[in-house]
Amino acid sequence: MHFHLAGINNQNFLARDEETGSWWQQVTGLAISGPLKGSRLQPVLSDELTFGLWQKENPAGQVLKAVAQDQKEYESNWEPEVAKLPVTISFKEKGMNDRDILIGLDINGVARAYPITPITTGSPLMDRVGGVPVLLLLGPDKKSIRVFQAQLDGANLEFFRKTDSTDWTLVDSSGSNWDFRGCALDGASKGKCLSPVSMLKDYWFDWRNYHPNTTVYRH
Repeated sequence: MHFHLAGINNQNFLARDEETGSWWQQVTGLAISGPLKGSRLQPVLSDELTFGLWQKENPAGQVLKAVAQDQKEYESNWEPEVAKLPVTISFKEKGMNDRDILIGLDINGVARAYPITPITTGSPLMDRVGGVPVLLLLGPDKKSIRVFQAQLDGANLEFFRKTDSTDWTLVDSSGSNWDFRGCALDGASKGKCLSPVSMLKDYWFDWRNYHPNTTVYRH
């Protein structure tokens, strides 16, 4: 399918597909009007990393080149400019402000919002969502965040930061060391990797609108 910008709804991108003319909501992947209304696109797992960290992990990686004739149309200061816009809906609850940035998880129909501060100050952060043990990690650049299932081969694992190391290192309860990609570097699990969990970095007002039953993680 081929998609084009059709409009903005609650500061969310709306796309129209060429094939059927259906309109799709960015945040949910749901067709909200047209012949395919009610259908949902399959999400693709992705990372939101700093370029420095991505380049370190992928030294042979390629970067999409800007289209020269459209360069002037690109927004160079998107987040600060959007933050100035009024929100169309507001949820003054759970101690959250409309534009508080969070990491949202939706597992087995259970949604939970994680404010950024607990992740940046308490990494590794371990929790359970929808019956699944999860691990939220702040990367070595102190900006990038990843989420994994905190289990391997059917067994739950407990993780800690290795504070006596000069490098970013995570250690499990058996003493094995792990990197930010969720892969074991040594020990009994060497060569194995944790399963990544899909997450959404979002504003509170937007996450709460599409996840009305969400809970909010607290220390």
